[in-house]
Amino acid sequence: MTTDDDEPTVPIVCEACGTRSRVPLADLRESLETHNQHRHDGEEVAQVDPVLAEELADHVAEDLGLYGGDA
Repeated sequence: MTTDDDEPTVPIVCEACGTRSRVPLADLRESLETHNQHRHDGEEVAQVDPVLAEELADHVAEDLGLYGGDA
């Protein structure tokens, strides 16, 4: 895993475990997979904070013009 202090971190949550943490963006996939594999038999329980994921999805959809606004 990386240790660069300048790298952005992403909040992850696991409602089943009651845990919240932040991991470097470069380690996100590995961190989620490791947690879910060790704690939840591979089931995708831990995830990026849903509030952040929804906001990011909205920005991407807007940038792609998927909201049907003025082009």
